[in-house]
Amino acid sequence: MSQQIALKIDVDTLRGTLEGVPPLLELLQRHRLNATFLFSLGPDNTGQALRRVFRRGFMSKVLRTSVATHYGLKTLCYGTLLPAPQISVKGRQIMRAVRSAGFEVGVHCYDHVTWQDYVATRDYAWTRQQMELAVECFRDVFGTMPKTHGAAGWQINEHVPALEAEFGFDYASDTRGTQPFWPAQAPVPMRCPQLPTTLPTFDELIGVAGCTEATVAAEVLERSAVPARHGHVFTLHAELEGMRLRRAFECLLQQWIERGVQLCSMRDLYLSQSAQLPVCTVRYEEILGRSGRLACQGDPQ
Repeated sequence: MSQQIALKIDVDTLRGTLEGVPPLLELLQRHRLNATFLFSLGPDNTGQALRRVFRRGFMSKVLRTSVATHYGLKTLCYGTLLPAPQISVKGRQIMRAVRSAGFEVGVHCYDHVTWQDYVATRDYAWTRQQMELAVECFRDVFGTMPKTHGAAGWQINEHVPALEAEFGFDYASDTRGTQPFWPAQAPVPMRCPQLPTTLPTFDELIGVAGCTEATVAAEVLERSAVPARHGHVFTLHAELEGMRLRRAFECLLQQWIERGVQLCSMRDLYLSQSAQLPVCTVRYEEILGRSGRLACQGDPQ
């Protein structure tokens, strides 16, 4: 059987929804490929992310990946100099078009900046409220309950796995790791497995060890060649691979296709898994090329 790689597309902003999603949709349809789109649904408060300036590694990432170019000046003012637009209102037509085209859609978050910056230290009530808001917005846009969740910035707390099970998510992709697992934090771990991101993202690689926009596809291709018994998960962003890095992403897709890689949605990967997955802890670690600590697959229990 050929190597399986699930494409997980995080949509963080209104601009990503309006300008990044349509080109990705066209690209995937042209190549007859599947993928999963995870949408941010609430207010676009991207401008408030500038408070991360004192976080270790944040400024180096900003400089390496040309954040202002990728996101645009207007987006970087949302939530500060400009009002934060409601993504599920402004972008619902495109969101619905994605599902109508046959792609799986799910929840990334309600407020991307708020979740990414605060969830690690917040309590059950706060976490539940944020997830309820996201689920309500999703249902308003699509008319159904979401079945998959992928946390913004790979940030969660000890309450998230149990809430994902309670809200009826079939699976989640909140973590970085090597293979699917049942999160040990959940009281009923068998109800919502984690399908972690296994490959580095473009923005983590560019500017590190000489990697450039011209060579990043080759770097990911090489990393993905390492066999993964349960398949790989590659996370991309509508604001990056759907816009400035689209050519590099298409180059990567073409090389995967030429090598016979089975490119699929996260649900396809989920359905191919056995129930006999390891139960693992979730620990928080730094990832090269990204600021802060991320939720990662820990030791088997």
